[in-house]
This record gives sequence, structure tokens and C-alpha cells, in this order.
Amino acid sequence: MTTYEAALTWTGRCLERGMQIEVAADGRIGAVGNRLSAEPVRLDRFALLPGFVNAHSHAFQRGLRGRGETFPDNAGSFWTWREAMYNLVDSLDVDKTYALSKRAFDEMLAAGITTVGEFQYVHHNATGEGFALDDAVIRAAHDAGIRLCLLQTYYRTGGIGKTLEGGQRRFATPDPETYWAQIDRLQSGMDDARQSIGVVAHSIRAVPLDDLVQLHEESQRRGCVFHMHLEEQPQEIKDCVDRYGMTPLRVVNEHLSIDPRFTAVHCTHTADADMDEFLAAGGHVCICPLTEANLGDGVAHVPGMVKRGGSVCIGTDSNSRISFTEEIRWLEYVQRVVRQERGSLRGGDGDVARPLFEMATVHGAQSLGVRAGRLDPGAWADLQLIDLDHAALHGWTEDTLLTSYLLGTGNEAIANTCVGGQWIKPLT
Repeated sequence: MTTYEAALTWTGRCLERGMQIEVAADGRIGAVGNRLSAEPVRLDRFALLPGFVNAHSHAFQRGLRGRGETFPDNAGSFWTWREAMYNLVDSLDVDKTYALSKRAFDEMLAAGITTVGEFQYVHHNATGEGFALDDAVIRAAHDAGIRLCLLQTYYRTGGIGKTLEGGQRRFATPDPETYWAQIDRLQSGMDDARQSIGVVAHSIRAVPLDDLVQLHEESQRRGCVFHMHLEEQPQEIKDCVDRYGMTPLRVVNEHLSIDPRFTAVHCTHTADADMDEFLAAGGHVCICPLTEANLGDGVAHVPGMVKRGGSVCIGTDSNSRISFTEEIRWLEYVQRVVRQERGSLRGGDGDVARPLFEMATVHGAQSLGVRAGRLDPGAWADLQLIDLDHAALHGWTEDTLLTSYLLGTGNEAIANTCVGGQWIKPLT
């Protein structure tokens, strides 16, 4: 065991002094408590917290940063942005996919993110076959040192009832049999200590209903987490109603057996009744505040989700800016702007920092099915170290530190991160 004692340590309810954490050789937390060791590694000017869990990322879109942000003819939308994304897809090969993914994962670690759910849907080289880009993403995560849940994506149609066109052919999974064969191949080569795999139906527009049902049933049989883009755009909802006579989330509620392994991503335009049923069955919702703002998607009714007892987690999605504290602020602040009230996502005691922090850690870990996000015995030792002397935190007290960190800093106060007991930078 290696035992650490920071000036302050997150216990799940507050930051406490005198707490020690034992980290075993296998990278898991052995024990948490007072006076576990007479000679701990002392981190006297730092606070020790669980690392953030990024539940939704498209790492290759790091290559879009600064692009698609000029609008010479008229206002842009999600659909015009998608054309810029397809242009990037056309340029991808194994080396570029690796480089963009590695850069994104390195930036995530610097932002306190120790686990990423990588929603991987650009599978093929320009030839449109081979799934070579999946391996590039896995290798990039391994080399960066981040914990990876590869959310392997099924993508068969270019719209409801439409064939794949252009860059979409590089997303192709022709049938469920091919998909599961690739899942098995990828899983057999993964590092069980840092890598896992989840099942994904990209969206209602990319997966025929029969395939969606089959994918979800098999994922449940295997015990995998299941993620899906849902109701990010009004056009998606209209197309679904035209084809199936109901909204995408209503399709999911009626045709799938929802449980806590299911995560719906975005839900920007979801009807309350559909959300009530989904949350009652145990489903999670992943909100990606910076991306949803950047694309002009709209604002999801997150306070309603929280009041219903729903589990909300956070993703960086397009990675145009990788800062989890900024994602957290946008999650709360955009609700303040829309609803003209402060503390929209407050907990039962009125505090806003702890519920937001749980969304960024505990709920994300649940969504990805990983034992992380908590400093508990048996969990992975995935940690972030906060510099208490940093100017951005000047004036903190034990009562205000978490709020100061989440609402008052970017990445600058993060001194180090640790994944499975391994520090990204040497401790000094």
C-alpha cells in the first residue's frame, strides 16, 4: 500500500482534514480513514478529490477547434456544423485519429478528467472498411494514461430509412453480427485494469428499430452499459414522429426495457411525460453543456430531471473546449439565464456545489459502469489534486473550497491527476 494524506480530502459529503487514503498495488483504494499510516505521503498544500468522469466524448472532433465558426451567408445550425464535421471525417486516417484522440485525452487529464466514455463512431479508413480507427482510439487512451470506456457505436443508416452517404460510410456497421464480432475482437485485447467497452446505438436516425431492439437486448444479456443520442434536435423528433408515430424517447420507452445501464445523451427537446417514464425506470441523462451551447441545440430541462430524482451526468462531446469546471458552470448557469433564478440545480440543503460535483463524478461513473468517482474502498484510485495556493482559489475556506473550485476556476488549479494509482506527473 501507498498511503496519501492531503491537507483536505473529499469524503463524499465534504472536504475533511486528517484523512488518509491507502492505494493498493492493483490501483484500487484499500482504505480511507484517520491515522492509517504513521508515514504517509504528505500533500500538505493540496486537496485530494475523485477525478472527473467524462461520460460522452468524440475525441476526433478536437480537430474542429476553431473551425466551422464563420457564417458568411446566414446563421448556422447543428446541420451546417455537421457538414464541417464531415469534412474533418474525410481527412481522418489511423495516424490523424490517434494524434487527435491523444491530444484530447491529454487535455482531459489536465482538466481533472480521469475516465472518458468515448462514443466512437468513425470506424473506418477512407476505404470504408476494417474498423482500423477503433484501435487507434484505444491506443491513444492507453498512451495518454486515461481510463477508457469505449462506447462502440452502431451506425447503419444516414437518416431514418435512408442509405449512408459520403463521409457517413466511414461510420458503417452493416449488421448486428458484424458489430458484435468487432465488440468481441476489441474486448479481447483490452487492458481490464483501465479499459472497458459499452454498446451504443448512435441515434434513432442511424439505427433501424429492429436493430435497436436487438442491440439493446444483447447488451443487457452481456451486462454492458448502453448509450444513445436522443432528441438533440427538433428535426430528429419530427422525422421520428413521421416514421414511427412517436418521439424518439417514446420509441425507446415502449420498445426497450430501460434500466440503470441506459444513458440518453442530450434530451434537449424531450417531453416531460417521456422523461418521467425514462427516469422512473432508472435511466441516466448525459448533458454536454458547452457543445449544446456551441451548436445552438437549446437548453434541456435539467432542473425537472433532478427534481424527479434523475441521474444526470456530464460530457465534453465535441471537445471544442476541454474544461470540466466550465462544463459544470454552464450546466448551472444556463438554467439560471433561462429560468431567471439562481441555484437551479441545488440539493436538498440548498447547496449547489455538491450536486454538481456528484454529476461530474459519481453519476458519470454509474453511466459508464466503472468503479470510480468516489474515494471508497474497492474503487479505482482515480484522483485529482488541487493546488490550494493557486491564485484562482485565493480566499478559500473549508466551507467554500469546493464551490470556489467548481464555479471560480478553469483547469489552472489542477496540479496533478492519478489513474489507477499512477500519477500523470511525478509527485514533488
